[in-house]
Amino acid sequence: MAQVTVAALQLALSDDVDDNIAAVSTLVRQAAARGAKIVLPPELFEGPYFCKVEDEALFARARPVGEHPAVLAMQTLAAELGIYIPTSFFERDGQHHYNALAMIDDAGEIMGVYRKSHIPDGPGYEEKYYFRPGNTGFKVWKTRYGTIGVGKCWDQWYPETARIMALMGAEMLFFPTAIGSEPYDAELDTSRMWRRAMVGHAVSNVMPVVAANRIGDEDGQRFYGHSFITDEWGDLVSEVGAQDTGALVATIDLDRARRHRAGMGFFRDRRPDLYGRLTQDI
Repeated sequence: MAQVTVAALQLALSDDVDDNIAAVSTLVRQAAARGAKIVLPPELFEGPYFCKVEDEALFARARPVGEHPAVLAMQTLAAELGIYIPTSFFERDGQHHYNALAMIDDAGEIMGVYRKSHIPDGPGYEEKYYFRPGNTGFKVWKTRYGTIGVGKCWDQWYPETARIMALMGAEMLFFPTAIGSEPYDAELDTSRMWRRAMVGHAVSNVMPVVAANRIGDEDGQRFYGHSFITDEWGDLVSEVGAQDTGALVATIDLDRARRHRAGMGFFRDRRPDLYGRLTQDI
């Protein structure tokens, strides 16, 4: 029976890179001590979510993948603990900047880099100022415990992201996130829709989903947590609320999910010949 224990981390983050890396490292260790083999920190955990303002000085936070302190720290930790850590970071590549993710294996090596495909631009989430749209395409990685696909935050709202990674062979979907209040509407709480969108990916692709978000108030922008792990039916097997700090850990059965995925017939009954409109501009 192919089973794997996975984890999502949820915590508040400050403006101190060293403190943030230390806090994430503590939760990674806690998750590994509980048996987790793949551990997902939140998006851009090295600092506060800086994209709520447009400030050219903040480009100085970006680093190449081989020099970024968050990536280097997670590489060391992954090798020590023998676990995989999909690591979000602010990447500088020559004159270009990306919202990127380094897939770190259980020997501490970088398996590859994914650059966020969908870049939001709205009040409080002005990412287009900082990040080019990703040029890597969607990525999946074969681990010792199964093949995983990773999308980042705004990617998670698009059913195409999940479906493409599933068609590429993903057996589990991971989504590191930084999402919270909407500055233009104090009454709007998207946490329910945020969760439902990803639960829908689990159901439609019949595979587990792991989502990690930050919490806390960052200069009036409140991040709402609600990190979770689902099984292949979209049923929540681990979850936390809007203010909880910690590591969510769950064991998922990939053999069972594979059997159910085949039985549901969603991939058997696809009609790509009818889907051409999806690749056309509106």
